[in-house]
Amino acid sequence: MNQQKPVKVIAVTGGKGGVGKTNVSVNLSLAMGELGHRTVLMDADLGLANVDVLLGLRPKKTIADVLNGDCGLEEVMLDVSEHLKIVPACSGTQEMTALSPHEHAELIHAFNAVADDIDVLVIDTAAGISDSVVSFVKAAQEVLVVVCDEPTSITDAYALIKLLNRDYNMTRFRVLANMVRGEQEGRNMFGKLLTVTDRFLDVTLQYVGSIPYDENVRKAVQRQVAVLKAFPKSKVSLAYKQLANKVNGWPVQTVPRGHLEFFVERLVQGVRPTD
Repeated sequence: MNQQKPVKVIAVTGGKGGVGKTNVSVNLSLAMGELGHRTVLMDADLGLANVDVLLGLRPKKTIADVLNGDCGLEEVMLDVSEHLKIVPACSGTQEMTALSPHEHAELIHAFNAVADDIDVLVIDTAAGISDSVVSFVKAAQEVLVVVCDEPTSITDAYALIKLLNRDYNMTRFRVLANMVRGEQEGRNMFGKLLTVTDRFLDVTLQYVGSIPYDENVRKAVQRQVAVLKAFPKSKVSLAYKQLANKVNGWPVQTVPRGHLEFFVERLVQGVRPTD
């Protein structure tokens, strides 16, 4: 029964700004859409929205309008491709960066209204380890931690994983190396992170691969087009397609974990015996 089909929810995060999380979120979402999955990308950088900017879109309504009760979630969604919609955030609004736990819960519950039309939800989190970032990461099934080859990127990723593990008992994280100059560089970055997590935390990290550094990404950003659309045959676009194939193979969680989650009603429903 379609109504009970759980939605795959992936939070793309990293701790540090500048690691390319939004590019990863946008291109992974597009690639998932190309595989035929009805995908929604939520811009969860609530005060400094940039998904719409990267895609050259001009949203008339944003998440702020949903929270204010002015409209439903489906009314703010913008079509990007046949199988991809985005939920834009607003930019330059201080109060959106300081939502209460109740408002975060409202936002997460708002997605229940569109659950029947989604196969995959990708959440592009803000930089840092604010309450907002933690709230959305906790509510996802999969956490994709993006790192790049800067010492601060590894330390910030570690800080985020440590916080989620220590305060919320989260134990499983997937790691993506971004903007690498070669496959080995990506593995080395993962190795550095693994060394510290193995030593100090009780967590499982899984390396999901790397996205190569490619000048075409900068060109695509300047054109306000996703690199997957602007340069579909570039090495970076092929890497995103490969990543989407891996994500496609991740099992969808069907049991709630006991804290506020996206589509938790479906998970609960999924474990009940059917009539």
